[in-house]
Order: sequence, then C-alpha cells, then structure tokens
Amino acid sequence: MALFEQVLEAVQAVQERAVLKPVVALILGSGLGNLATEIAEPTVIPYAEIPHFARSTVKGHAGRLVIGLLENVPVVAMQGRFHLYEGYSLQVLTLPVRVMRLLGAHTLIVTNAAGGVNPAYRPGDFYAYTRPH
Repeated sequence: MALFEQVLEAVQAVQERAVLKPVVALILGSGLGNLATEIAEPTVIPYAEIPHFARSTVKGHAGRLVIGLLENVPVVAMQGRFHLYEGYSLQVLTLPVRVMRLLGAHTLIVTNAAGGVNPAYRPGDFYAYTRPH
C-alpha cells in the first residue's frame, strides 16, 4: 500500500473518533509527555488503534494520540513517539506528521530531552532551530 493511502487510512480512523480539527500538532518527548494531561476535552487514541502507526518501545512514551484544547487552542499531540533506533523506517516515522497535517494542523512543535554544551542553557529552556538559507 502506498504511503499516501496509509496516511488517508490513519486520518479516517482518527476522524471517526475525534471531531475537533487541530491547528497545532505537538510531538511530545519524554520530558514533556505529561503536557498531554493538560489537554481539555481530550479524545485519546492509542497508537495501536490507528492503522499504520508504529508502537513506541521507549520507557516513558505513552504511545497515544491526544486531541483536544490546550489553552483554548485545538491541538493534536503525540504523547510519546517512535525512533529510527527502534528499527522503524523514515516512512513509518514521518507518517504521524503527515496524518496530523491532514487532520488540519498547520504548526508543528517537537520536543525532546537533549543535552547541550552551552553553559547558559538550563533544564526547561526552549530553543529554536532555523535552517540556514
């Protein structure tokens, strides 16, 4: 089955359970996975119930898609994700982002637990990566 067909199948499965159209997509790493508990009026869908979604094997990654309101903004959040080092292909890893876009999200925020060598960085700091032109 082609990737686009897989994406459409996953989108349909999500839309059968959630009517809210998200405008922001969140991929929550282990450090911010609990942010999903702040989502109001949530529809929670385990990845196992979404066609073509992989299963997260990393401890602390809940493996659920959460759709609802965060500070009155319609969001879709991946509570935990899957990784290349878990043996998944890039096609599998990027499928959820494609799904969230077709659900309506036009902004993507990705979080992760990362170290840094800049002594000015503190736990919880936000930083943005801008691709050079």
